[in-house]
Amino acid sequence: MAVPATKIPLSGIARSLVKEALLSEPDAQVHYEESLKKRMPMVRYLVTNKILDSLIIAKTVSKEFGLPLFDLNSIASGTMPIKLVNEKLIRQHHVLPLLKRGNRLFLAVSDPTCFQALDEIKFNTRLSTESIVVEDDKLTLAIDNALEAADTSMKDLMDSDLDNLQVTGGDEEERRADMDTSEIDDAPIVRFVNKILLDAIKKGASDIHVEPYEKFFRIRFRQDGMLHEIANPPANLANRLSARIKVMSRMDIAERRIPQDGRIKMAISKNRSIDFRVNTCPTLYGEKVVLRILDPTSAQIGIEKLGFEPEQQESFLKAISKPYGMILVTGPTGSGKTVTLYTALNILNQPDVNISTAEDPVEITVSGINQVNVNVKTGLTFAEALRAFLRQDPDIIMVGEVRDLETAEIAVKAAQTGHLVLSTLHTNDAPQTLNRLMQMGIPAFNIASSILLIMAQRLARRLCEHCKKVENLPPEILLDAGFKEHELGTFTVYGPVGCDKCTKGYKGRVGLYQVMPISEGMNRIILEGGNQIQIAEQANREGIADLRESGLKKVKSGITSLEEIDRVTRE
Repeated sequence: MAVPATKIPLSGIARSLVKEALLSEPDAQVHYEESLKKRMPMVRYLVTNKILDSLIIAKTVSKEFGLPLFDLNSIASGTMPIKLVNEKLIRQHHVLPLLKRGNRLFLAVSDPTCFQALDEIKFNTRLSTESIVVEDDKLTLAIDNALEAADTSMKDLMDSDLDNLQVTGGDEEERRADMDTSEIDDAPIVRFVNKILLDAIKKGASDIHVEPYEKFFRIRFRQDGMLHEIANPPANLANRLSARIKVMSRMDIAERRIPQDGRIKMAISKNRSIDFRVNTCPTLYGEKVVLRILDPTSAQIGIEKLGFEPEQQESFLKAISKPYGMILVTGPTGSGKTVTLYTALNILNQPDVNISTAEDPVEITVSGINQVNVNVKTGLTFAEALRAFLRQDPDIIMVGEVRDLETAEIAVKAAQTGHLVLSTLHTNDAPQTLNRLMQMGIPAFNIASSILLIMAQRLARRLCEHCKKVENLPPEILLDAGFKEHELGTFTVYGPVGCDKCTKGYKGRVGLYQVMPISEGMNRIILEGGNQIQIAEQANREGIADLRESGLKKVKSGITSLEEIDRVTRE
């Protein structure tokens, strides 16, 4: 006789919602258990999944717990004592300081039962804390706005501040003692380079390209995945500008014949600094310099904002909650793999978990995670780092990339011996990844026993909400794009326009995912030596959406345009 599963006791908020007849007890039980699985507060889970309206929940919580209800729209973000509480605590516990009166700090919360949040803030601020109930969706928006407004030093930087920006090299190498930096440290050059770095940050660029040619010199920003020309300085400044960047990133300015790597750290406020990963490469007419902008906050956006469909997010969270096995994320350079992996690591980063990462180089620094910079010159390869991790009692390991058989073998062994391993590969889609591992020399039985989930991803530009327009496309074009005949007429297709709030009709990016859990059927195909076509057919039978289908769902939701999906997913 089967033993019935033990029910998890309902929380205070779940009980209140049942008491007010807003949820039935069985539904409340299901939603509560799902919120625990996804490591989300009950209120956030109900609002995010549109099960209950946030205002209804807030009114119920206010009444049941005898706490005041407050409308966040009635307060300006600039009046909040936001700097009293660490940004990490605000985001982690989903709270917002509203008012300080004497030694009392009033906190906006959507879930007043989160006593750990109140205790931590009380301990850190040395103030007594009191809760004020607010709507969860408004709280999310208010936190983003308040933290952005608090970082005023970035917005208020004027031309007069460009000389005094705190910019340091990212490593410990000293400049050559005999180099002549008088030309490089010219005030106009210093100001110009600082302005380029600041403009790139303000515009949300991911990369800066400094490119010398025979007759001209240009600087381009990569915004939302696309390069845009932003400046054409005089060609005779090319060497001085590249030399200035090399000095800032602690490179050898006398060496122009070989590529060099360096880092720059720019402090833009007391609480925020941005790293730049710098690479130079000699070209026909000088050195091309590319700076990759590394913003640590990019990994703190939360899994809900990455762009997963609900069933994809559930599969991903289920996989990362496993105690052992391997999760692989695949896609080209710049497709957001690192942000996806660090979003998972932020969820898993708890005091009782030992997490170690090996990357080339470390792009996002996170406290509580042991991060190693791979350095092939000194012999510190991915494989060597992995061997060291396995001697240090790890729970979770992240490998920046599986590049060779040796790294793959150690990673698979780690996944089979009680560790959760996350890594990336460069393949076009999820089924190809299994074939790639077999081509590397990993036996089929090892792949079948270690891989939990493979996820392919791309980044598509989001349409600007301020200017996007309806596009009336003929049915033939929609059918050719991949939409089904029964879907026509049930959705609206939007296209880009362009305004002062966006770049050519787009602002920001959203992930397109193919999330493929490795099922028994796929394991059978792997063990029988099947190819990627057979695995793709099995994935299709199991209802797993490929990248194209995920993109079409974003078009139906009005998030992006059909032409953008064509650009990203057409083969």
